[in-house]
This record gives sequence, structure tokens and C-alpha cells, in this order.
Amino acid sequence: MIDETTTPRTLHESLGQHRVVLMEGGRAVIEYMAAMHMCHSGGVVQGGFVSGWIDAAMAHAAISAIGRETTPMTLEMKISFFAPARPGLVIAEGWIEKQGKSTCFAEGLLKDDKGNVLAKASSTLRLVPLAKVEADARAALKR
Repeated sequence: MIDETTTPRTLHESLGQHRVVLMEGGRAVIEYMAAMHMCHSGGVVQGGFVSGWIDAAMAHAAISAIGRETTPMTLEMKISFFAPARPGLVIAEGWIEKQGKSTCFAEGLLKDDKGNVLAKASSTLRLVPLAKVEADARAALKR
């Protein structure tokens, strides 16, 4: 049974406690607090959270370059895991490598609080007008 009082209501709540440190000029830095409920195997953060944190940083980087009226939609993402993320502070960084009219290429990484790189990713993002994304979402909800 789903408990509405404890279930996250937004994407950002699902990804955990965070703070946007930088979001400008095609770059973004977001601090996350990795928690035990995100872990498996005795304190290793599940890879979906790691991927989500880096994906969010790359999206924030794209928004900082293209503006809030366009939504970066991930077409594909490749991630390499170098070391386990553990509970505590982690830092996701994202930047735009190349931007076109409808597509951009982003890269990102996740570091621990000592600066060790835990994972790196690259992504291809489709740039879609926010109004179209919102209209498509409303149409999907009516089905």
C-alpha cells in the first residue's frame, strides 16, 4: 500500500535532499545527500540514483545554456561507474560539450565529498519547447 504522507511527490524529492550550487553558462553543480534508504549491499548507493543525479546535473547545465522555455529530453545516456557511492554528500556536475538547434551533447560526473570521481556519463539531449512537453503530458493524462 502506498502511504501518501511519505511517498515523494516530485522528481526532486525522489532524488533526495539536494542543493543547486551552480547553474550558468552551460554548467551545473548539484549537491545531493545520499541516504541509507537509497542503498543496497551494506551501504552502496543503487546505480539508478547515481545515474539520476548525473542526468539531473546535465539537464540543469542544458537549461542554463538554452533557457527555461526549452526542455532537455534525454535521448541516450552512457554511464561508467568507477567506485561505489556511499551515504553522505555527493556532488553531481554537468556541462554542455556541443549544442545545436534541436540537440546537444552533455557530459557529467559524480564525486564524493573528497573529490574522488565515482561515475562519469555522456548524454545526447533533444531540445523540446516546454509548451509542447506540457501539452503532450496533458494529452497523455486524458487517455
